[in-house]
Amino acid sequence: MSDTKRTEIGTLGEFGLIDRLTQDWPQYHKNTLKGVGDDAAVIDDGDEGILVTTDMLIEGIHFDLAYHPLKHLGYKSIIVNLSDIYAMNGHAEQVFVSVGISNRFSVEAMEELYAGIRAACEVYQVDLAGGDTCSSGKGLVISVTAIGRAPKDKIVYRSGAKAGDIICITGDLGAAYLGLQILEREKQIFMAHPDVQPDLEEQDYLIGRQLKPEARKDMIDTFARFQFLPTAMIDISDGLSSDLMHICKQSGTGARLEEAQIPIREDAEMMALKFQLDPITCALSGGEDYELLFTAEPDDLEKLRVMPGVFIIGEIVAKEDGIMLQTSAGQLHRLQAQGWAHF
Repeated sequence: MSDTKRTEIGTLGEFGLIDRLTQDWPQYHKNTLKGVGDDAAVIDDGDEGILVTTDMLIEGIHFDLAYHPLKHLGYKSIIVNLSDIYAMNGHAEQVFVSVGISNRFSVEAMEELYAGIRAACEVYQVDLAGGDTCSSGKGLVISVTAIGRAPKDKIVYRSGAKAGDIICITGDLGAAYLGLQILEREKQIFMAHPDVQPDLEEQDYLIGRQLKPEARKDMIDTFARFQFLPTAMIDISDGLSSDLMHICKQSGTGARLEEAQIPIREDAEMMALKFQLDPITCALSGGEDYELLFTAEPDDLEKLRVMPGVFIIGEIVAKEDGIMLQTSAGQLHRLQAQGWAHF
């Protein structure tokens, strides 16, 4: 009987696993300005940094083809990667797409997937520059690598937040998670009663935020127009709580969020209550909103107040003060990372 210690991956989670596997990893090239630990790697290219990010979507883990049309899935697979480039304050230029395909997919099905990929490339003006295809023993696997650029002095990392900085978000939260709840509910009803037509309750916005999200390239252009540079930034993929914790960990800070200032659409709030869910919990932990969470110096407050689409939701504090949520009733609660868990 082996005495080899076995640690379950789920006990570490995605980012704990990455930290464990990459700790003390040597760096051989001085032009690698940033490796593991941010939304994208940064490679020195003179006055500019080349931004590189990659993400994988796996059937049954990240998407369910029972309700996710292939064209929408192709579009989303590009968006989730472009969002990481914008989270570094850069502009995306190329994508590489690799797919693993099982024998239950036809050529026509792949054409649908790539129609969505092409649509995203057209909307965001990025080039499909290559990729790979191979067979998959089970299901569909999509891996996308996105490449972008930014002037080196304009690149925004997760690590730049300081106590006193303002915490901001670029749009409403929780809608994508609630769209997923509607789709999951209708799937369960269909499985039990195949003759029943799905009832999506005319919730186009909520369902659209889940099936066909958009990346906030427009906000990068807005920042430039206002001559504004965030001190730290990340995109909301795992949930506000989890992603704020990434900024705080990398920056060595704490944070205080104001519950009353976190933007939630009325239709999202009503749907949360219908599912007997707390709307603020959906906003904090739902994930897949792909809004930009960023911090700003106090001197930029006046710019932030007039910048379209920006919501001020809290303040960066000293690390010893923790990462807290101040409720509408004035109580302080320690935030928990309860967003999307990959393992």
